[in-house]
Amino acid sequence: MPNYTVKAETLQPRNRYPEAITVITVPERKGYLIVKRMMDIVGALCGLVIFLPVFLLVAILIKLGDPKGSVFFKQRRIGKDGKPFEMYKFRSMVSGAEEMLEQLLDQNEVEGAMFKIKNDPRITRVGRFIRRTSLDELPQLWNVLKGDMSLVGPRPPLPREVEMYTSHERQRLMVTPGCTGLWQVSGRNALSFQEMVELDLYYIRNRGILFDLKIIMKTFWVMLFPNNAF
Repeated sequence: MPNYTVKAETLQPRNRYPEAITVITVPERKGYLIVKRMMDIVGALCGLVIFLPVFLLVAILIKLGDPKGSVFFKQRRIGKDGKPFEMYKFRSMVSGAEEMLEQLLDQNEVEGAMFKIKNDPRITRVGRFIRRTSLDELPQLWNVLKGDMSLVGPRPPLPREVEMYTSHERQRLMVTPGCTGLWQVSGRNALSFQEMVELDLYYIRNRGILFDLKIIMKTFWVMLFPNNAF
């Protein structure tokens, strides 16, 4: 497993986006981190209880669509300071979707170290709905309880994405990744990869309890009125 460790003081820019290079620092702010962790635990527990009927309904729909496939999907992601972890989601793709990826890479519709195509043939009918409404992300509440993720933070990248990161982009790994974040409520897939990076770094520089609460409230709005999600 490659080493993705991030140290702000040693970051040196590469040349993909030379005009955007800014080295940021992350203050300790222990009080904020303690309150944020408490919010994560309470929020995740409440979410698991409140959304239990949704969990059951989505699980039934996934099984009806593909009886042989699993309900949940586990994927290796990169978290804070480059630490790998297993992230959980509802399965929204056909079985063996990861093996089909190589055949689709040339159809990528997002520039930079991220893969997205609007009409991905691997996505099931149920999967398209739960992705559009972000219901596929609900199992990540378990990751929040474990401490791998927070309710709010940058999107956790795949290992192959991190291997393509510049030092500037690698600064996204300086904080705990989140189930939702500034990118998700600001346009999501309508934004470029570089715009996502800059939004994440803006959040890292300015994060606080009120900012987190504002993003959480906007996330509920996006779930009710989804846009640019695929």
